[in-house]
Amino acid sequence: MAGKQFPGFPAGKLRFTRIPGPFFSELLPQIDNLDELKLLLYAFWKLERMEGELRYLQPEDLSEDAAFTAGLAGPLEDALQSAVNRGTLLEAQLELEGSSRRFYFLNTPKGREAVQSLKDGAWKPSGDLRFPIELSQERDNIFTLYERHIGAITPLMADALKEAEKEYPADWLQEAIRIAVENNARSWAYVQAILKRWREGGKDERRTQGDSEKDRRKYVEGEYSDYIEH
Repeated sequence: MAGKQFPGFPAGKLRFTRIPGPFFSELLPQIDNLDELKLLLYAFWKLERMEGELRYLQPEDLSEDAAFTAGLAGPLEDALQSAVNRGTLLEAQLELEGSSRRFYFLNTPKGREAVQSLKDGAWKPSGDLRFPIELSQERDNIFTLYERHIGAITPLMADALKEAEKEYPADWLQEAIRIAVENNARSWAYVQAILKRWREGGKDERRTQGDSEKDRRKYVEGEYSDYIEH
């Protein structure tokens, strides 16, 4: 049965939702599940309207929207699982107040960083029932990140980290260490090589996943490969 005819977008200033380019060039041709497609588009819209640097969805954020769930052909859980299996959404679980809670992030650099931080224990209860978790202040501490991911801090290393804090933005330091961990290159020399490249060549925050994969190969196979232990 055909649905109610859409009357058209209203006149006046409208709020738009940003969708990454790779969605159209890479994901759209692959997705053959209409519920999964609806879920992903809804996630773009919902997350765009949230506040804060790091944003996530919980199952109730989706199930409480009766208009959205009524438009699904099957269970919401099936659509969520399809999106997780495809890799468009990242699922993380955390024990809160004696029960396991699920959180969903878009598979973006920030989303991957958030999930890794959760696994590292850098989250804490926020006290907000609607958004129950937040990053702890340890996330911004370069010394904590170094000890957790690379090794013990010697006096000489402590001086190097202090200089790095003055020279580079905190988010650069966090992302460079994350890249080192992903590439199994847990050394400060490797992290420094990434930071120097960004400083000299510029760091484009709007890179696509394809660009990130190109960079990953460059770090692993290119001029920075000397910093990786094989």
